[in-house]
Amino acid sequence: MEQKDIWDADTARRYDTPGTGMFAPEVLDPAVDRLARLAEGGAALEFAVGTGRVAVPLAGRGVPVTGIELSPPMVEQLRTKADETTIPVIIGDMATTAAPGEYTLVYLVFNTISNLLTQAEQVECFRNAARHLGPGGRFVIELWVPELRKLPPGQTATVWHSESGYIGLDTYDVLRQHVVSHHFHFGDSRQAELFRSPHRYIWPAELDLMARLAGFELESRHADWDGAAFTAESRSHVSVYRLPPSR
Repeated sequence: MEQKDIWDADTARRYDTPGTGMFAPEVLDPAVDRLARLAEGGAALEFAVGTGRVAVPLAGRGVPVTGIELSPPMVEQLRTKADETTIPVIIGDMATTAAPGEYTLVYLVFNTISNLLTQAEQVECFRNAARHLGPGGRFVIELWVPELRKLPPGQTATVWHSESGYIGLDTYDVLRQHVVSHHFHFGDSRQAELFRSPHRYIWPAELDLMARLAGFELESRHADWDGAAFTAESRSHVSVYRLPPSR
């Protein structure tokens, strides 16, 4: 499964779930609030901008937002909400594609850095963020913590969410640090709909080393966008990396 094949027109049409899931106000508003503060009045660049889930409300707060996005169908969906003048988008991958201008904030949300399936690509993503930032600029990453403690010997899968009509499970290849997320949606019939996406998982400590290779220092890490403490039991984190004030 290649990313360009996963994020096709059909996925783009069904991606937005206004008011629910990751579009729910209690999920989205804290992220937009925090990013607006971190931009400190400057311009922001979103890697993997998608359909504009975060970029559109952030631009609505007065933050100039540019996006980089691999999938043209996702950008077409974004264009139903914001035009090119409001949110310019460059088509390309987040590890190598350049956007014009200089930014105070680059951000990458909802686990998307793990869509890059090699460590080398993930390191290049950090370096690409650094190239777009001015002195003292920040790179913000939202990422899940691998749940390997749930894997007893011989087991390769974990169920990470289960509710009426939906089951989410991950299958792990611990040798390569790869995981495939399986999303099963079903109703009253015997048929289910499956969506799968491959990822390379990253431990927080490995992420910090990638940041250092690109010239960043860890400024803060919390368990969520509201600023809850990050602990050994946290299932995800929001990490803020910062360049030195002068380079």
